[in-house]
Amino acid sequence: MNRIIDTMKIVPILLLLSFSTLSFCTTKPGEPQESGSPVQDTLVTETKPETAAVPPPIETVIEKELLYDQHTLADTYPYKDTTREFQWDKIRAGLRLLDSIQQKPSRWAIFQNYRNKNGEAPLVRNFHRDAYKRVSDTLGIERYQSVPLYLPEDTLTAERYGRDGALVKLLDDSDRLFRIQTIYTNGEWLVPGKYVKPIADSVTFDKAIFVDVTNQNIATLEHAGSKWLVRSMNPATTGQHRPPYAQETPLGIFVVQEKKARMIYLVDGSKETGGFAPYASRFTNGGYIHGVPVNAPRKSLIEYSPTLGTTPRSHMCVRNATSHAKFVYDWAPVNETIVFVFD
Repeated sequence: MNRIIDTMKIVPILLLLSFSTLSFCTTKPGEPQESGSPVQDTLVTETKPETAAVPPPIETVIEKELLYDQHTLADTYPYKDTTREFQWDKIRAGLRLLDSIQQKPSRWAIFQNYRNKNGEAPLVRNFHRDAYKRVSDTLGIERYQSVPLYLPEDTLTAERYGRDGALVKLLDDSDRLFRIQTIYTNGEWLVPGKYVKPIADSVTFDKAIFVDVTNQNIATLEHAGSKWLVRSMNPATTGQHRPPYAQETPLGIFVVQEKKARMIYLVDGSKETGGFAPYASRFTNGGYIHGVPVNAPRKSLIEYSPTLGTTPRSHMCVRNATSHAKFVYDWAPVNETIVFVFD
């Protein structure tokens, strides 16, 4: 008898559970229902695909703690009948980018083909001759001193050129053609390995130089703890568009590749020595950050020029006060310092 009573107690509970299950599985009033689709009488658990954890946004804190304090400019300063400034919003964006690309372990590399030392790049699919009568791709990057970039689906004809000194992400170097990714695009490219210099895994980019071609100024910053510290804020003079010799300083993200205590330059259109530029740090092609040029036959250094911070007038380089060029020369390690050139 007790067994029957227990069973009778269980039955209403089972019925109650059955109704509650049906209430979940049947269509609610007002909800659309597919015609011809059988009503399911069991709960269906939908498995959601796992999504990668999104890293938290990086707060970029900039503070001034100058290591070089000569010829220092203010955040905003007068120039002729207008004002110029340090574009801290763009500088902060560059630092944020630099921080973000280093959040996950990655391999980095530099495009290298200074004076075509690794071989002249092949012709790209679509090219033209620019104002300097040199072969250029559709983005205006010249063939001379550049690196060929191939699409993964076509390794016979290069699609475009990459600038010497550009920072790139190295995805695979196990084959003759290295697989890389540029900083500003998500697409992948194939590049002959002879044009790519891998950066040591131990390197972190804690020093950055920002060259503003619009305001003709330069700032150096250094990562320290959770902050970026401003180390210098100075006038500079960038390259001008004056064919066939002087060229604009190209925009982009580059790496300091080499240094010369004295960078010898020639008289335009000849092999005659024109003079030297002191404390030169090269970041792309023939573009250096250097001090005030010293024209031959003079040999002593010149500290400052009133043309600094005015209008573009160099051949591609970034001219500085000579003492500031020496500061950069001593402070910025090769293959570890990033140079942002922006407008």
